[in-house]
Amino acid sequence: MAQQLAGSKTRGATGILRVLCLLFLCALAIAGRAADSRPNILLCIADDASWWHFGANGDTVCRTPTFDRVAREGVNFRHAFCSSPSCTPSRGALLSGQDFWRLEDGANLWSRWPSKFAVYPDLLAKAGYHVGLKGKGWGPGDFKQGGREHNPAGPAYKDFATFLKSVPPGKPFCFWFGSQDPHRPYERGAGVKSGHRIEEVTVPPFLPDTKAVRSDILDYYFEIERFDRDVGEMLKLLEQTGQLDNTLVVVSSDNGFPFPRGKATCYDAGTRMPLAIRWPPRVKGGKVVEDFVSLTDLAPTFLEAAALKPLPEMTGRSLLPLLTSGKSDPARDKVFFGRERHANVRASNVAYPIRAIRTSQFLYLRNFEPDRWPAGDPPLYGDVDEHLSIDGSPSKQAVVEHGDKPDVKRLFDFAFGKRPAEELYDLSRDPWQMNNVATESRYTETKAKLHAELDRYMIETKDPRASGKGAEFDRYYYVNYVTGNGAGKPVEAAPRNRAKP
Repeated sequence: MAQQLAGSKTRGATGILRVLCLLFLCALAIAGRAADSRPNILLCIADDASWWHFGANGDTVCRTPTFDRVAREGVNFRHAFCSSPSCTPSRGALLSGQDFWRLEDGANLWSRWPSKFAVYPDLLAKAGYHVGLKGKGWGPGDFKQGGREHNPAGPAYKDFATFLKSVPPGKPFCFWFGSQDPHRPYERGAGVKSGHRIEEVTVPPFLPDTKAVRSDILDYYFEIERFDRDVGEMLKLLEQTGQLDNTLVVVSSDNGFPFPRGKATCYDAGTRMPLAIRWPPRVKGGKVVEDFVSLTDLAPTFLEAAALKPLPEMTGRSLLPLLTSGKSDPARDKVFFGRERHANVRASNVAYPIRAIRTSQFLYLRNFEPDRWPAGDPPLYGDVDEHLSIDGSPSKQAVVEHGDKPDVKRLFDFAFGKRPAEELYDLSRDPWQMNNVATESRYTETKAKLHAELDRYMIETKDPRASGKGAEFDRYYYVNYVTGNGAGKPVEAAPRNRAKP
């Protein structure tokens, strides 16, 4: 009898333990489902790709089936702009949700990241997200001086598959894929070898239409296509693990293509970005948005999607209302951007500062130092390809070496010549922004209105240029990109040849 009682007690205790274990597992499952209700976030960012070089945006030569799929199954933004047409400040603005001119050192290329500025990956990590990075995150620059152990975009992983395996069960993830495509240098002839034909290329009117330039553009296409394939492989992994539809997927770029009058300029070729967003649970597919948006809007979008409030200091605004409502926002009729120092290409390492406002009909630029060379001091004009000598870029070489020829002289001036204090372009008549109408009397009222709008926004966002403190941008820390060491004072000259940062 005693043995029977003991056995009964043992079985009872075992049963209780089983019930407790089941309750515990149920609690974990409930917690997991609660966590899963927040979306995963995947940002895929190209390095130096302009808006119109993607199939969904009208390019019939460059093959981008993955971007086109995201745009088709989600939302394609046709007027998305970076905060600055330079890698470091553009990426810093995206991460912080703030206009680049608010980021102190971070407003310049090859700078350091001030740890005082919060970034969305850190905020999501604190909220329970598993965060990671593959490739190029914030930078190029020095993020360690501020005390950071890893890049502001997240801890580095070997690849996306390794990252996915590291995500704890029940946790949402936030991943930054920073491709180095299509950043220069390019493999000469790669575009033609991939099956493209020289005759297919449409050369923008600000570049010489030569065989060398066409081939250079095809090499650039080759790297965009490689970026697109890499993103496609990541989406395939998400599909295989059943996570794709609960992942907010964003595909974009940091600044425009590395050609004369493109990257590091505030014309559309330098600032207008591809942007497609897919998130089936909340976002209906097949939508095209014409509203003006900034990449600074992504940080508050990610936070709001994760049920967090955007920080008060963020100048960007969440895109969720546009994504989910299907309605246009009348307040999104303009966007602001600019630039400071891109590379060490002028005496005393000074910048070529610009602020700009872009609307559906006009682009207005204010050049604060019109006596400086906008593309860098001659003869190198290093802001066009800051790490390459002239013969390193066929398109740049085509303009610089033949700038004295009558048919190229105008293009040379567009790319490298000095510019007036104000530029105004009427996009209805001049979509490529090649005819400055700032001095024409019929545009006096328009110019005054845009001038005032730009002033207002600069004051509202506490741009140092609005209060006469713009010179501080030239005094900020600069990283010697050959050694990777910090230089507390401007360096005299920087070699032009290096690998992709």
